[in-house]
Amino acid sequence: MNYWLVKSEPETYSWGNLVKDGKTTWDGVRNYQARNFLQQMKKGDLVLFYHSVSEKAVVGLAKVETEAFPDPTIDDPRWLAVELVPSRDFKDKVTLEQIKADQRLQQIGLLRQSRLSVMPLKPEEFEVILGLGN
Repeated sequence: MNYWLVKSEPETYSWGNLVKDGKTTWDGVRNYQARNFLQQMKKGDLVLFYHSVSEKAVVGLAKVETEAFPDPTIDDPRWLAVELVPSRDFKDKVTLEQIKADQRLQQIGLLRQSRLSVMPLKPEEFEVILGLGN
């Protein structure tokens, strides 16, 4: 199993939207590195859902439902999408400040490559954040 973090501005598409919708196509990614990460996602992989910009916090846990397929929002086969389904809310949001303050998370992609909308997590990073949120 692999672990991931995806970022979305809650004003654009929030965790609440995903829960209400029951699933979503994670599309619109136009960064090659993030696209490559989408391509590596496998059905059942666990995904932390991060609200960027206004909230800056991990708010929920999702799963990859459908592996990479051509992004339906653009007529260009280079760009990919995946389908995500919600798994559960976090009891406590895990803020960016908490992540920055935790020595175990100093190498996390969220701090090193903050502009990426899709990034892998090491199992131990995933477990730390999951523990902080629940």
